[in-house]
Amino acid sequence: MRGTMASRPKHAEPRPLPRLYLMTPRVADAAPLREPLAQALVAGDVAAVLLRFAETDERTQTNAAKALVALTQGKDVALLLDGKPELAARAGCDGAHLTGLEAFNDALDTLKPERIAGAGGLVTRHDAMTAAEAGADYVMFGEPDEHGEHLDFATVEERIGWWAELFEAPCVAYAGALSEIAPLVKAGADFIALGDWVWSDPDKIASTVADAAQRLRLPEPTT
Repeated sequence: MRGTMASRPKHAEPRPLPRLYLMTPRVADAAPLREPLAQALVAGDVAAVLLRFAETDERTQTNAAKALVALTQGKDVALLLDGKPELAARAGCDGAHLTGLEAFNDALDTLKPERIAGAGGLVTRHDAMTAAEAGADYVMFGEPDEHGEHLDFATVEERIGWWAELFEAPCVAYAGALSEIAPLVKAGADFIALGDWVWSDPDKIASTVADAAQRLRLPEPTT
């Protein structure tokens, strides 16, 4: 499934559309998430789902991952775990997302070469370059940390533009609202990550993802 997060030609014409990267709420049990996730996966072009766990035991987490991986892989969507690279391998998931360079480097031997190793929590440009040089399948910019803190939007937008211009490794840009998607696409993001706000209203998950997918299409330039 590594091809799901593969790099793309940076200066191809026409430019390939970015794809969506869904970050789940923190869950202890997969059952309540199955139906909303199934709706989201058919509402837009989703490349990957990041499964985030609440504090619970490893057996429960393993069962949750196994319950969802069949759903995502049946749609040709990568299921990544937030941290827990060893569990990703045991549960048959496609990889893991690691926050911070230390966690990323520690996970490489467990994940590579069979599984995706994504890098986030990259505060500086140097951190991002170091992760890519070490073998990150993608770098992520702008996602909130465990305290809800994150880079300001202007910085994320600038960081995406810099990365897209110079590097082949894919970049994922976190959008904190629908209104942030188009500017991040314009800046050059390969994937747009959507977080907790997508799941806040169970009755609107599919329509929100569909709206996000439409915003991946920038208006045609006028001549």
